[in-house]
Amino acid sequence: MAYSRVGAVGLFGLNAYAARVEVTLLEGVPEFDITGLPDTGVQESRKRIAAALKNSGIPLKSVRRIVNISPASVRKTGSGFDLAICAALLSAQGTVEILPDDAFVGELALSGELNPIQGILPMALALKESGSKRVFLPSDNAKEASVLDGIEIIPVSDLNALIRHLTGLQPIPPTPRYIPTAEEYAYAVDFADVKGQKHAIRAIEVAAAGFHNILMVGIPGVGKSMIAKRIPTILPPMTFDESIQTTRIYSVAGLINPDKPLIIERPFRACSHTASAAGIVGGGAVPSPGELSLAHNGVLFLDEFPEFRRDVLEGLRQPLEDGTIHITRSAAKTEYPCRIMLVAAMNPCPCGNYGNKHTACTCTDIARIKYREKISGPIMDRIDIHVELSGISYDDIKSGKSYDTSERIKARIMKSREVQSDRYRGMPFNVNSEIPSNLTKQYCTMTADAETIVKAAFDTLGLSPRGHDRLLKVARTIADLNGAEHIEKIHAMLAVQLRAMDRKQK
Repeated sequence: MAYSRVGAVGLFGLNAYAARVEVTLLEGVPEFDITGLPDTGVQESRKRIAAALKNSGIPLKSVRRIVNISPASVRKTGSGFDLAICAALLSAQGTVEILPDDAFVGELALSGELNPIQGILPMALALKESGSKRVFLPSDNAKEASVLDGIEIIPVSDLNALIRHLTGLQPIPPTPRYIPTAEEYAYAVDFADVKGQKHAIRAIEVAAAGFHNILMVGIPGVGKSMIAKRIPTILPPMTFDESIQTTRIYSVAGLINPDKPLIIERPFRACSHTASAAGIVGGGAVPSPGELSLAHNGVLFLDEFPEFRRDVLEGLRQPLEDGTIHITRSAAKTEYPCRIMLVAAMNPCPCGNYGNKHTACTCTDIARIKYREKISGPIMDRIDIHVELSGISYDDIKSGKSYDTSERIKARIMKSREVQSDRYRGMPFNVNSEIPSNLTKQYCTMTADAETIVKAAFDTLGLSPRGHDRLLKVARTIADLNGAEHIEKIHAMLAVQLRAMDRKQK
């Protein structure tokens, strides 16, 4: 009897787990059995491996082969176990020698070449955390995995190259670690491009400083989309941990740029109102990330907000509150992060012309009310800031003047973020929008005059307890931008002004 065991890795959703592939060769009728809860994709690896070995000119002993993939209690999916199974077979029959801390992942083509697979970054990260020192994977995936430090990435083009490496005939050099260049951080857009809209851009600055959700209301063509696309330019740079978190999601979704495999710019995802609930939240038999998760650590822009289907909008409630999406399937449960800044935009009425100085609105009062009521109260409660955009005058366009540049706005936001980071040091959150309800009173201290304003707003606007807390968090952010230790009257007044939709309904 011959036996071999090699390191491998599995993936379900975003959850990668270290695995082991064991192979035993027994005398008897030639068979090829795989155990360990393999799905169809894993079972089909028997045919891929047999064809790949034969077409590569590598002999395979005519014996009974039993393959077990542990942990046996977890359902194994996909074709990523091909290389590990093949390596274990070759080790068991004495063709190659494999070190205990080697791991293998990749899909085999019938020719013996290795095809790239999705989700390589979370897989490599799981292997690193499990103690593997080297991971052998398809050459096309190597640059993506090389963003990690502390584990050697060995790019394999085909089975013959793998055997030459493992037998010492032609070692494959590890892929050097990928480090983004400074040029990759440049943005092609700037708030200097936006003419007029000083009030709206100031509201965006507050939203970005505290990572608050925001709703922009304005007639078509007034600049809502233009402003939204420039929000990533004023958000703080991503930390390395944030880059890894976001890149893992894009890796699983198969959206990695092979030339720039590390996401270093905060995502900006814009969705059409025709999007389905699964497209926004995520789903599928093997759950794939939706737009909420693809926007993790960045901006999700939903234009024509009231036109989204009701189930789509209501599906935002739990993710916006918790910052995570839980998807349950019969095979397993998975969780995707979605810590986002929601930026929504809408017209003031169905025809879009309510408040337009040049085109009359054709909607009735009832139609306008019904249009706003497409957005439920619980969803509005989760949007901290509502701002109305005014029309642009000819003088605004002709003058070419803008409110400010992205660089200067970002500098003010960074200063505010430093204050927040110091205040919440040691806490599981670092921005005002994420203050838990039980800590709101502690961190959002007010002067007596400010409390009078907040109480009047609560009574007049009919705020819910959640709406009250979010009002305080916005006021806290405004105070931080102004360098104030406590929320003062002016900060509370500005926070109330940034609840435009609440005031419209009263």
